[in-house]
Amino acid sequence: MKFWKVLLALVALVYLSSLAIVALSWMHHLKLSAEWKTVWSFELDPKARVKPEAQNAALKKKIQELHPKGVYIMVDSAENRLYLKKDGQTIKEALVSTGSGVILVEPGGKRSWQFDTPKGEFFVKSKIQNPYWVKPDWAFIEENEPIPKKMEDRVEAGVLGDYALGFGQGYFIHGTLYTRLLGRNVTHGCVRVADKDLEEVFKASRIGTRIYIY
Repeated sequence: MKFWKVLLALVALVYLSSLAIVALSWMHHLKLSAEWKTVWSFELDPKARVKPEAQNAALKKKIQELHPKGVYIMVDSAENRLYLKKDGQTIKEALVSTGSGVILVEPGGKRSWQFDTPKGEFFVKSKIQNPYWVKPDWAFIEENEPIPKKMEDRVEAGVLGDYALGFGQGYFIHGTLYTRLLGRNVTHGCVRVADKDLEEVFKASRIGTRIYIY
């Protein structure tokens, strides 16, 4: 009987220890999540009396403090600059165009789109040479054209340049025909780069390469 009591006590002790470890791990996870949200809080604080330019500089500093390893891409949407980096060193700098911030409302007000370049940490999900643009609904609404029912009527070649790096939700770093507009916030959210500059970025990147946009 004494043996069984000791065994039960040991089992209870192990169980309680496991619960304590799980609780501590969860608390640590919450702490890390809070810290990550702080690092990657890319929304402007409406209560803060800090100019967007100052917040942009602060976000850039936070990214640099992460000390990413290997090859990665940084896009400064305020200055419209792209930096190809390796172990913190800039190996290519290019002038780009990013989101205009314009809001398009569908006639009737059922849908609306805001053309901002998303901010945060992303990864290269696709690499495409000679990409085609599959025009979304807003592209036809913007041009006062009827939305086509056939997919082939949405496909347009030649407007995305020679290369495209997809990083999710329909966003790309891609080439452009409108090189005269580089350096301006004029896009629908994608990052436009001159083909001659994007070629080097394209070749240096792989699936999974990190992209930091601020």
